[in-house]
Amino acid sequence: MGVDASRSRTLQAGSTFLVAVAAAMWATDAYFRPGLTKQLSSTQIVLVESLLIGICLLPVLFVNAASIRRLSGRRWLALAAIAIGPQALATVLFTKAIGYSFSGGFNPDVLHEVYLLYLLQPVFGLTFARVFLGERRRRSFWPLAATALVGVYLIVFNDNPAAPWQIKHPELTAGLLVLGAVIMWAAGTVLGRYALEDVSFPVTTSMRFILALPVLLLLVLLDKGGSAFSGYALGQLPAFLGIVLVPGLLAMLLYYLALSNTPASLATVAELGYPLALFLTFSLPKPVGLGTPLQPIEVVGAVILVLSVLGLNVLKTRHVVEVPRERQAGPRPAPEPAR
Repeated sequence: MGVDASRSRTLQAGSTFLVAVAAAMWATDAYFRPGLTKQLSSTQIVLVESLLIGICLLPVLFVNAASIRRLSGRRWLALAAIAIGPQALATVLFTKAIGYSFSGGFNPDVLHEVYLLYLLQPVFGLTFARVFLGERRRRSFWPLAATALVGVYLIVFNDNPAAPWQIKHPELTAGLLVLGAVIMWAAGTVLGRYALEDVSFPVTTSMRFILALPVLLLLVLLDKGGSAFSGYALGQLPAFLGIVLVPGLLAMLLYYLALSNTPASLATVAELGYPLALFLTFSLPKPVGLGTPLQPIEVVGAVILVLSVLGLNVLKTRHVVEVPRERQAGPRPAPEPAR
């Protein structure tokens, strides 16, 4: 009992930072995915990834079958929305948005537009957390949230911080696609927090991938038609296993474990650990990274972001975000009998 209580306190104390760690683990996808993208479409890759993770997590559903049957309609709706939006559609939309940067030759304006709009994800996440979960942020929250955004901005636009304000030829379709993706990802954080009020983190992780399978299958069929299942090869298995184990299974289990103990307002800022890790990975030597030089401004941005997230993690114990009692995750005490 003492060990469990100690682990629970440790998780509570470090949950915001653990969300950032899980988000950073998503960036390892960049190591395994490039080889696959030369042979398969993004929908084909995400379909197999979700299928393999779903198979790994099937025992979780069998063990928790009784509690799953007792879920309310609203919890089912939240889990289905997480599977359809963040897991299935958002990745496809973001990939297509990036693709506009390279159609007809490289267009840096569109790439800068996509990255700039991506940074709106925490803004949507904070809005959704307030509207749908009733979370209230104290004044001490906002300076750290703002500096976190400044930090990730310096990381993403390390080559030219003024680039987003020099865009001359934006692409409307790419902008709409990336906005759709970031809105879904932001909503996924809030819906995940909502689902975790009554659903364990392993079940939430399982449902995210398994419920996404029919949607992903439909997307692959619409995208590829009769060649939906062509292009797959046994030699792709190591790359798929890498995606499944690290940015998939381990990262998502850690993410939902941490999210179950973290207000959505803090989690949506901590998820900026993903672009931090991704852009730092680009600076690593090939074949792990792209071998791009690490700019001093990137290091400054990384330090600002990490310190901001650590600051929010510390302030979490001081209730920098006030969560309504009915929105607190985990088992709730039984009502006292009437006297």
